[in-house]
Amino acid sequence: MTRQMQQQGTGSQQGWSWLWLTLGSLYFVIPLLATVDFSLRAKKDTLGFTAYANIFNDPKFFESFTFSALTGVAAIALSMVLIVPTAYWVQLRLPRLRPVIELITLLPFVVPAVVLVFGLIRTYSTTLLNNRSGGWILLTAAYVILSFPYMYRAVDTGMRAINVQTLTEAAQSLGANWGTIIWRVIFPNLRVALLNGAFITFAIVMGEFTIAALLAQPAFGPYMNLLASSKVYEPSALAVVSFALTWGAIGIVQILGRGKK
Repeated sequence: MTRQMQQQGTGSQQGWSWLWLTLGSLYFVIPLLATVDFSLRAKKDTLGFTAYANIFNDPKFFESFTFSALTGVAAIALSMVLIVPTAYWVQLRLPRLRPVIELITLLPFVVPAVVLVFGLIRTYSTTLLNNRSGGWILLTAAYVILSFPYMYRAVDTGMRAINVQTLTEAAQSLGANWGTIIWRVIFPNLRVALLNGAFITFAIVMGEFTIAALLAQPAFGPYMNLLASSKVYEPSALAVVSFALTWGAIGIVQILGRGKK
């Protein structure tokens, strides 16, 4: 009798789990399907890819996408160079400073993007902002700051999953210096964590609008906003394309994160 009650309880829990999973899936899938359907109605009473063709035929689409993609890659590389050695040293030698570092990396949540970009403009208006490359440098630096909460926590979680002390001692016993330890020992063991942080950073860069617009940079976020203010069906098509790119990036992260047996 008790066993039957346990089986009924387990079956009831599984039923509720599937119910909430189905409702949650419908909550996300139905708006996506509605967006796809609307993007295909650029021509009256006809389903077609006219809106998508208009997007891909627009040279500004590729220019803005390439600009943001390159900026995202640069921001990811710089954030890794800053975060990995910092998290490694805190984990190895200065564990008492972890709360301080965590507080510092949380500052982008406290300081609004508008305040950050106006501070950058006021500070560097007479130096870096005198040329276009200087604006790109400021934009990349701002994105590195925005990536701190996500990249640091991904790296810190990866650091806790491996025995940093043992790996360091083993590498030092073989004659490795600090640079070799970080580059050839720590980085390979943080591959999955770095991929997760890199994906979140890339998604932030591709969708960010405020900083890029106020710095007058031809990024993907301002392009999407401009398209939404001047077109009808193309913004929906662009949203679908962005969604597909996001899921494609997730798939790449999953494939690269599996590694070799």
